[in-house]
Amino acid sequence: MTSDDPESPEVRPRDPWPALALLTIAVVAWFGFQTFQLSRERSALQAARVSQEPTIAQAQRIRGQLDAITKSTLELSHQGNASAAFIVEELARRGVRINPASPIGSTGASPAPSK
Repeated sequence: MTSDDPESPEVRPRDPWPALALLTIAVVAWFGFQTFQLSRERSALQAARVSQEPTIAQAQRIRGQLDAITKSTLELSHQGNASAAFIVEELARRGVRINPASPIGSTGASPAPSK
């Protein structure tokens, strides 16, 4: 087949714009989908955080009560109470430190760091 042959198909260069438009639409759709998914996940995480706030507040309140009890027990053991001294020794043996200088309601009684 020669170029003078009338039966030979004509070769035209392809237009790149349809492929580029399709690629652009696909990328924009993907970004839109990802944005939608991330906004849904953010809303779910915010709802989970809000639902946990009462539990966290209650845990902090109980922690403050525990700190007050352990501090009072430590004071009793310093005054010579044998039962309080036993409790303080057992807490120390289990890795719970009592900080007598901490104000009541702070995190004075805390587990020892694990290795």
